[in-house]
This record gives sequence, structure tokens and C-alpha cells, in this order.
Amino acid sequence: MAPCPNGGRTSERKQGERVRVGVIGGGQLARMMIPAAIELGVDLRVLAETDGMSAAIAAERVGDYTDAATVLDFARGVDVVTFDHEHVPQDVLAALVDAGVPVRPGPHALAVAQDKLVMRERLSELGLPVPDWARVEDADGLDAFIAEHGGAAVVKTPRGGYDGKGVRVVRSAAEVAEWFATIAEDGRPGALLVEELVDFRRELAQLVARRPSGEIAAWPLVETLQVGGVCSEVIAPAPHSAGRVADVACDIAMAVAEGLDVTGVLAVELFETSDDRVLVNELAMRPHNSGHWSMDGATTGQFEQHLRAVLDLPLGGTGTHAEWSVMVNILGGPEVGTLAERYPAALEGHPTVKLHNYGKAPRPGRKVGHVTAVGDDLDEVVYEARAAAAVFQD
Repeated sequence: MAPCPNGGRTSERKQGERVRVGVIGGGQLARMMIPAAIELGVDLRVLAETDGMSAAIAAERVGDYTDAATVLDFARGVDVVTFDHEHVPQDVLAALVDAGVPVRPGPHALAVAQDKLVMRERLSELGLPVPDWARVEDADGLDAFIAEHGGAAVVKTPRGGYDGKGVRVVRSAAEVAEWFATIAEDGRPGALLVEELVDFRRELAQLVARRPSGEIAAWPLVETLQVGGVCSEVIAPAPHSAGRVADVACDIAMAVAEGLDVTGVLAVELFETSDDRVLVNELAMRPHNSGHWSMDGATTGQFEQHLRAVLDLPLGGTGTHAEWSVMVNILGGPEVGTLAERYPAALEGHPTVKLHNYGKAPRPGRKVGHVTAVGDDLDEVVYEARAAAAVFQD
């Protein structure tokens, strides 16, 4: 029998059969890997959390990704395991590694993405620029940090936060008293992450992909617009970023990928500050919302690149098809009916815009799809993307 792509355990795949990639998590990221897998001739299999998720079309089974036995059973039928999210527990990841399953990115890298305190510690150890931060275990420690940083700070729960959840701007520890109470109730050592309230001009994101053999490819730096803690728009490349800012952002992302031994797509979310610093805000070790534009705007989209990377295949070019690409998320969707019912108006009115439907039921604030417009006039591209997305939102 043929060896696995990394020369690890012996695969049950017969000679001549397609390579099988297992994705843990059945959300929209797994869904958008499906077309790329088809083009590469890869057999994509998904372990979904529940029935009817976005990637249901490729869901081999439904199961609990926190249960080692379930995940190991799923992994027996694939050559490499990757992820739709970073929430698989470390003991489950360790069980996969112990069983000889190639896990990409590996547990050591995912541990950094799973815990914001660990993330800040490791980035600081690597000498990378981050906001001033501290680990606080009680209200006194938090109030002291706030007093030392101009009377306001950002507090984050180390685990579980996303799209603005688990993040608060505070001026007193009393504003997160319930978070401290939750830590105490758990009966385990715990802490919150507190950071300086960064005065930033804009938010940026740098995506790179890295394969196990060490090759790294970077897309252009992008600018992101957040609304209520949720990404609303992405402009690629980030306007007015040629030169130092783009170079610094790319250097940071490559240093993170190499320093943490990340395999697959890595997204580094950044602040460009009013005093000309570029600081790391968050990391994601998987395809990311800020890279969705690449599906239609780049030579190699992030989902194809992620599959190439986790299979240790040569990475694709990251050049762009036009001067500008703008991605706008469809947030919430229509109050009545489905996205599909709005297709005629959107597709007839905006024939140059590409639509991506995540197969989710509309719900306030939920990412149910996105649109991408590509062209050489930024104002026109922004208008087309925003107008097409608006058709699907009431």
C-alpha cells in the first residue's frame, strides 16, 4: 500500500485511488474547499457537527469533534486531516498524532490559535509586534493595567471568542465581573487577556500559505472593514500600502508561519496604527474571511492553496487577475425568503459580480454568503460589490 503524503502511517488507500483529505468541521470554509478539491482530483471528506451544515454535500458523517474515538474513526478513511475551525481539543489532536495521522496544521501550532494568552506569549517570544498586553487573574490586576494605559483597555476571553464575541472595551474591571466569576466557578487556574486600546487607522490582513517542506506563498496585503466586530468588506490589495507597510506585514506573516511551524493557510490580522506601527491582532490557521476575495481575484484561491499546502504539493501563484478585488459579506440575509429567491435581481443587475452562497438559513448577523467584484477602477468595483450584496439584505 502507498505511504501517506508525509511518509507517515501506511494508508488504507489502494494504489491509483485518489488522495483523501479529511476536514473536521462542516461550516462554510469546508464547503468552499469542495470545488478546489474537485479541480485537484482530491477526495474531500467532512466530519460535520450536525446535519444540514454548509458542507453537508461532502459530509461523510456527523459526529462530535471533541470525542477522540469519533475523530479517530473518521480519520481512518483519510490520508491527512485539516480543519474548518481551530476548536478541536488538544487531547483529540494528540490522539490523531499518536495514531500516525498527518494533522495539518499540527497540535503545537493550533494551540497558539486556540488560546489568545498563548498566542500573545509566543508572538512576544518570537519578537513580533503586538499591542501591550498582560495576563490578569483578578479585578485589581485589570484595574491597574487600565490605569497605566490611559483609562481604557481591551479585555478578551482567551478561548472561544470570534466575530467580536469575547471581546470588550472597558474602563473598569466591573464591566467584565461575570467573566472573572466564570473563571472562578470553573475551579481551575484561569485569566483574562488585557491589551492596550490601540489607536489604529485601519485593520489589515496578510494571508500566507506554507507547506510542510517549508515553501511559503503570500497574497497581497488586504484592508478589512469590521462592523460590530464582524468582517464586512475586504479590499485587495490594501489601498496606499505599497512599500513599507506591505513589506512589514508580509515579513510578520512569514515569521509567524515559520516560527510556529504552521502548515496550510495562515491569516494574520493586523492593526496599522496612527503612529505608524503594524501590530498583530489575531491569527487564524485555516482559510479566512479576509482571503475569500482570492477565489475570484487571484491566480490561486486560498482554498485550493490550503489543499495544496496540507498535501505538501507545490504552491500556486498568488498574482491578481485585475488591479482590485472587493469582497462584501452577506450578513443576515433577507428577512423573508431565501438567498436563491433574490438571484434574478442580483445576477441580472450585477452580471460581473461572483456570488457565493453558504447554504445557511438567514439570521441576523450571520454570514450567509459573500460577493466579489474584480476590476481596475476601485470606486466601480466597490460600488458593484456593495450593490450586489445589498440585494440579499433587507
